[in-house]
Amino acid sequence: MPYSESALKVAIVGFGTVGSAVARILCNGLNQPLLRLTHVFNRNVERKKVDWVPAHVRWCENIEEILASDADVMVEVVGGVNPTGEWVKRALQSGKSVVTANKQLIAQCGAELAEVALRAGQHLAFGASVAGGVPILSGLQDGLAGDHLYKIHGVLNGTCNYILTRIESTGIPFAQALREAQEAGFAEADPTDDIDGYDARAKLVILSRVGLRAEVKPEQVVCHSIRPVEMMDFAYAHDLYLRSTVRQIARAELRDGKLYASVQPAILRRDSPLAQLEGGQNLVVSTGVYGGETVFSGHGAGGNPTAVAVVSDLVAVSRNRSQGLENLSSGATSVYPVSNDFVTPHYVRFTVRDRPGIIAALATAFSNHGINIEAVLQRPDCAKAALPFVITLEECSTSKLESALDEIGKFDFLTQAPVHLPILS
Repeated sequence: MPYSESALKVAIVGFGTVGSAVARILCNGLNQPLLRLTHVFNRNVERKKVDWVPAHVRWCENIEEILASDADVMVEVVGGVNPTGEWVKRALQSGKSVVTANKQLIAQCGAELAEVALRAGQHLAFGASVAGGVPILSGLQDGLAGDHLYKIHGVLNGTCNYILTRIESTGIPFAQALREAQEAGFAEADPTDDIDGYDARAKLVILSRVGLRAEVKPEQVVCHSIRPVEMMDFAYAHDLYLRSTVRQIARAELRDGKLYASVQPAILRRDSPLAQLEGGQNLVVSTGVYGGETVFSGHGAGGNPTAVAVVSDLVAVSRNRSQGLENLSSGATSVYPVSNDFVTPHYVRFTVRDRPGIIAALATAFSNHGINIEAVLQRPDCAKAALPFVITLEECSTSKLESALDEIGKFDFLTQAPVHLPILS
């Protein structure tokens, strides 16, 4: 199929897993009437060249060639904030639209870059920045535009979901599950962003801007790591709440003039769709005043799913060049105070040197902060020198729980810091 004279000329910046997958889709001919790959940028580009890219495509390793080229749109799939943020800004100012899968860049600099795009009359599209090939952002922005969304929550990191489901299904320790995730390609050599919540936080910031129209900075959203979660937490959750489980949950909710937001492992009842996710899948639930709950689900990682989202954005830019494409500047309209002070029941696991009076001391500490104990559960046959048991608490605010745990942290019978998880209905 010949290229159309009006085909969008595309320059890909970054020829790694995602960039090469985008190139394959562009080179297979299906989008030739709309899109034409003209440039590929990568450092040490000679080692990246492949014979299936057409001869007319120019390979380069100087970003200035891309910025000065006749490409209509730059696809940024390098990642990170520096120097990519400056590249994206200069591309927009030079008259190029930008499509990016870079969640950290959009979370930290998206509002600023969207204003640059608006002033330059260009498009900034970032549908691939959240959940890869799952069209969450377009669904929130266009499909649910008639509703007033006030809550978004979900499993946004496939690495964490893979690790937690492996611990649950096999009983292996966290360190082994992480190694398996790295060997399977789910986790990076440095997995900090994934397992400590920063990756999911960046995605939640973008979802909040687009879906809730709430401006929020990543550093305003509290993150808790999944590192402390052990097999015994799955066992206790199973015993306490009819086969409940543990997942890393990102959540944002507009209520009483505030934006409540956090990323943390949480106890979920098995009837929740979030609890049923296996492996590296993502799932997001949005809640609106009129339409109720809408669920988006699919594979959130990998070269091909993310490339599909990138090319979908390219097609949208091509088809809407004259009408204008919605971007981040039209999504975030309000600034709210940001809090993580959710009110929920809580699960708290203690590990102690056993002796009389421990439960009484804990009950007194919780009572001092106006917190009621719901249940106490201890599995048999555990060592008295490091005895684990669980206390579940009736609904209380996160701030009250943290104050109580600060007081409890001074008790000399603790052998490690308590593990506390919200219990989500």
